[in-house]
Amino acid sequence: MTPSPTQPQEPAQDSTDPRMSRLGPKLRAHRQQRGLTLQAVAASADVTKGFLSLVERGLTTISVPNLLRVCEALGISVGSLFDYPDDSVVRSGLGAPLEMGGEKIREYLLTPATEQHVQVMRTVLEPGGGSGGAYTLDSETVFVIVVRGSLHLAVDGQDILLEAGDSHTFSARSAHAWDNPASAESEVLWSIAPPIPREQSQRVHDAS
Repeated sequence: MTPSPTQPQEPAQDSTDPRMSRLGPKLRAHRQQRGLTLQAVAASADVTKGFLSLVERGLTTISVPNLLRVCEALGISVGSLFDYPDDSVVRSGLGAPLEMGGEKIREYLLTPATEQHVQVMRTVLEPGGGSGGAYTLDSETVFVIVVRGSLHLAVDGQDILLEAGDSHTFSARSAHAWDNPASAESEVLWSIAPPIPREQSQRVHDAS
């Protein structure tokens, strides 16, 4: 599938994130396994070679749309990068650290790899943190509920502000972006049905 790219800004080169020390090497390993150059993947994903190099070395964050485009260029699904909980019981505050792009966020996958019907993610957003742009997923439905704080959603160009206790259900194939508009940390739970495929299938769309 050919992504229709957004143009989110590449973050500053000093915007490090502990998640990238896991995600970057995974992307590099997939690229090298396929015999692809940095330049080829960067050109296909519509990012710069220097930016992609920083991502692979864990030295900068990457937005969700840009990560999906890099995965598209590599011929993989973003789901193939996930780690999963070892058990169906996930204790409070735990979960498998999740690398799905985004800025100023911490994410955790709460459902095991054996779960075939739904995928649940917990996202903690610092003020201003979010997806970094709009994207779509090759699933069917997204359900999000705000546990604490606030969440700004843009779904197919419609702006929606959710406060603690509020929820929203929308098509995963709708172009959507999200961020924390408040001055305090926010926490949300995402349910995606069916789970994001572990094989190549994601798409990115421009919501502008």
